[in-house]
Amino acid sequence: MEIKKNPNVDPKRNSSLYFLVGLTAVLLLTYVGIELKSEDPRVEVEKLDIVDNFVEDEEAILTMPPVQKLPPPPPPAPEVIQIVDNKQVIEEKKIETTEVDENKAVVVNTASSYGEEGGTAEEIDEEVPFTVIEDVPVFPGCEGVAKNKRLECFMEQMAKHIKKNQQYPEKAMEDNIQGRVAVLFVIDKDGSITNVQVRGPKGGELLEKEAKRVIEKLPKFKPGMQRGKPVKVKYSQPITFKLQ
Repeated sequence: MEIKKNPNVDPKRNSSLYFLVGLTAVLLLTYVGIELKSEDPRVEVEKLDIVDNFVEDEEAILTMPPVQKLPPPPPPAPEVIQIVDNKQVIEEKKIETTEVDENKAVVVNTASSYGEEGGTAEEIDEEVPFTVIEDVPVFPGCEGVAKNKRLECFMEQMAKHIKKNQQYPEKAMEDNIQGRVAVLFVIDKDGSITNVQVRGPKGGELLEKEAKRVIEKLPKFKPGMQRGKPVKVKYSQPITFKLQ
């Protein structure tokens, strides 16, 4: 005979329902626990009433030492009275006058009264610089120019002569040698060119040779005059060599 169970007392009946109810309750409690916000901790600051407890400074009492009396100043020294001898003789100074007596002859002393006379222009054989010569040498073509314009005419004619006769050495042109050559020469008493000296840039021997050739080709001048006599005059002339 088979034993039959009472369905009303079966413990497994509605177990699924109980499981779902329990699961729902657990989830609900978990959600509430997560979302529940706890109050932030508060930091209570105790407010202190600050009472002015500064004590007034006591008045400082300054005590000064007793004033020391200075000793009285010494009495002034007695004034010494010097007795002057009334018999002292005072010399009178004689004041010379600078007035000239018109009736008195004036004596004129010549240079010979003090020494020997200087040399004449004929005795001066030194070379006189061009800047201090009394009468500058006259370039041919400047004879009719006024005396105060001869220096300007001299320099103008000198520039024309250099420009006309200057030739650039081919070898120096090929080697790209250029620069300025300083030429120093003397215009002699007879107007001829002497003692030509040249100095050019480094490696510019060809330029120096050409500059000397141009100066030696100058015409004969009317010599410079000093004290009315012809003298040697030293002159310096730069010549520039520049490649275009």
